[in-house]
Amino acid sequence: MLLDLAVCVGLVLATFAVYAQSSGFAFVNYDDDVYVSQNAHVRAGITPASVKWSLTAPVAGNWAPVTMLSHLADVELFGMESGMHHLVNVAIHALAATFLFLFLRRATGALYASAFVALVFALHPLHVESVAWISERKDVLSALFWFGGFYAYLRYCERPTEARFLVVSAALCLGLMSKAMMVTFPFTLLLLDVWPLRRGLSAKTITEKLPLILICAGASVVTYMVQKSAGAMVSVPFVSRIENAAVSYVTYMGQMFWPAGLACFYPYPESIPAWQAAAAFAGILAVSALAITARRAYPYLFVGWFWYLGTLIPVIGLVTVGIQAHADRYTYIPMVGLLLILAWGAVDVDRQWPRLRPAIGVLAVICCAACATVAWTQTAYWRNDETLFQHAVDVTQRNWLAENDLGLYLNATGRAADAIPHFETALRIKPDEARVHDSLGVSFIKLGDCAAAIPHFQSALSLRPDSPKANYNLGYCLASRGGDADAVPYFTSAIRSQPDFADAHVRLAMSLSRIPARAPEAVRAYEAALRLVPGDARVHARFGELLANLGRTDEAIAQLETAQRLHPDSAISKMLADVRAARQ
Repeated sequence: MLLDLAVCVGLVLATFAVYAQSSGFAFVNYDDDVYVSQNAHVRAGITPASVKWSLTAPVAGNWAPVTMLSHLADVELFGMESGMHHLVNVAIHALAATFLFLFLRRATGALYASAFVALVFALHPLHVESVAWISERKDVLSALFWFGGFYAYLRYCERPTEARFLVVSAALCLGLMSKAMMVTFPFTLLLLDVWPLRRGLSAKTITEKLPLILICAGASVVTYMVQKSAGAMVSVPFVSRIENAAVSYVTYMGQMFWPAGLACFYPYPESIPAWQAAAAFAGILAVSALAITARRAYPYLFVGWFWYLGTLIPVIGLVTVGIQAHADRYTYIPMVGLLLILAWGAVDVDRQWPRLRPAIGVLAVICCAACATVAWTQTAYWRNDETLFQHAVDVTQRNWLAENDLGLYLNATGRAADAIPHFETALRIKPDEARVHDSLGVSFIKLGDCAAAIPHFQSALSLRPDSPKANYNLGYCLASRGGDADAVPYFTSAIRSQPDFADAHVRLAMSLSRIPARAPEAVRAYEAALRLVPGDARVHARFGELLANLGRTDEAIAQLETAQRLHPDSAISKMLADVRAARQ
């Protein structure tokens, strides 16, 4: 019992030793802005409106209400202190690793093998993305419910009752509402029935899981519909998807044993040599045949291998969601299957050749130490956008997204001139990517060259006419050059694509207010803008100025007084005094 407690404490301490550095990390503009830092609902903390939104609204093509509620809780507790958001990820990851250990220890009785699997799970560099990236809260939460569900299932198998099965079902539901990848959870329970629980596959063990399978089937349908409606699914030829899936299975195994050159984004290959795909298929089939043949003598080989293959199916790319070829985060649960093979393979070696025990122990310690060392280094790359995307550019080839996002960071930090070469490189790699044209145009705006920016926004809109950012940016350029009438349709289009685009509402109101015949429309536009940004003093001041020009003096004074209260300013004070004087 004391040894078990020591392992649990060691898991938590080791996890925090590697990841505590993330307490000083920033949010990154790689989904963190969508999930947390620029999400108005999340930034509001826990309110009736934000809770309702979390339970009903998909985010970035995912419906994950438990994950979003956890982000609301973070904001409620810690505000927008990014370091604390990171540490919550770390704590959940450590707890998930602890549940994994407790399950394996109780199910197998093997202390050291169970500890090894849990410790490598906690420290492996491939898992850094899932832990150090705030947006992957869904990964660590789903793992917590996954392994907690395993422990609940073990207790159910020890004494089957409806109440205990309901706990398993609840863990599944909470996990699915954290990340839909948990749809393979019933499959892993069937594998556990083979080993280590040794219940066997029978009509009874399969039938008892039908409620769980039905829940997962429903979740799969919902996930497919949400991702399709969000445009998250990418059109890739079926043959290419099959080839990439096979190669990815092998790639993940290679990265597990030699985790070098890890990056936040791996570009989809332009082509895959036929021999690579064929060799990958042959290898997968060969190991699968071996696992089936040896299932009685080495059941952990059968379970571990098909755990790895099966849990990767939702994210292996057969249904293409996103534009990445593969991703480190996708190994978070599947790797456990391979770790089971290694750990209990070592147990068998130790049993047959006891003299090798010291060597096995030393090798295990070296493995864990190496994982911790590399994970520490890999975690440091998640410090901010610049370190993250510069590293991705350094370790991958033709990585247009990393070039683009590095440029975005440079733009945001006042280094637009330095950003332009990165956008140009991204366009040489992927000339038909609308977001890169838009990003390059923004660089030119920041350098005060709207004439150079306009063609890039036009190119972005020719590729994606409904892009809210490109429409807004083109409208901004046209308005800044005196073309308010030409700008209005683009601001309107940006709002049509993104109704809560506050800046577009403000700019539309400003342009309309400068067109005398359209002043009534400007009033309505300012009213719409203020519903989104009621605390923006500048918008209140501009609206007040418009109302004063329209002779609506009392309303103008009310807006200017609000502006002055929100942000005292001498120019607003003078305007307010002039309007009051005119009323007298």
